[in-house]
Amino acid sequence: MRLAVFALLAVNTAYYFCAGALSKGLDSAAWLLLLSLFASETGFFSLRLPEAAMRAARLLAVAGICTAAVGYVIERNDLDALNTALWIAVVMLLEFEVRRPREVATFRSALKTAAALLYASLGTLVLVWCWRGEWFDAYDALLWLTAFAAIEMDLLGIGRSAAST
Repeated sequence: MRLAVFALLAVNTAYYFCAGALSKGLDSAAWLLLLSLFASETGFFSLRLPEAAMRAARLLAVAGICTAAVGYVIERNDLDALNTALWIAVVMLLEFEVRRPREVATFRSALKTAAALLYASLGTLVLVWCWRGEWFDAYDALLWLTAFAAIEMDLLGIGRSAAST
C-alpha cells in the first residue's frame, strides 16, 4: 500500500506540472523528495543514500518548498500557504524524532499530542478543500496525510504496542 501511495503522489505531481500549476507542481515535487528521504531514513524504503547525497537532496527539497510557499503568498493562495506552514511544522517534528531518539523516549506523550494536533489541522484543510469543491486538492492532501502519518506512526511506535499484544 505504501508504494501505491507514493505512486499516486508522483502522478499528482505530474498532473500539477501538466496543468500549469507551477507553484503546486514545484511544491509537490519538493515534498515528494522530502517524503522519500524520510522514508529512506526511517526504513520505510530499503534504499539508503550516502549522507552527502541525503543532505544535498534535503537542501533541494527545502529550496523547492520555500519557493512554492513564496509563490502561494504572491498568488494570494492562503489555503495552500497555510497548508505549507503546517507541513513545515510536521517536518520539524519528524526531524526531531529522527535525530533525537533519546528525547523522543522522554517526551513521547507530548510528541504524540503535537503530531495529533498537526495532522488534525491538516485533516481540517482536506475538509475545507472538499467544502470549496476543490476535490483534487482534497484527494491530494489526503494522500500526503496518509504517507506522512504512516512514517510518523512508525517513528513514535503508535500501533506497535496494540499489534504486539
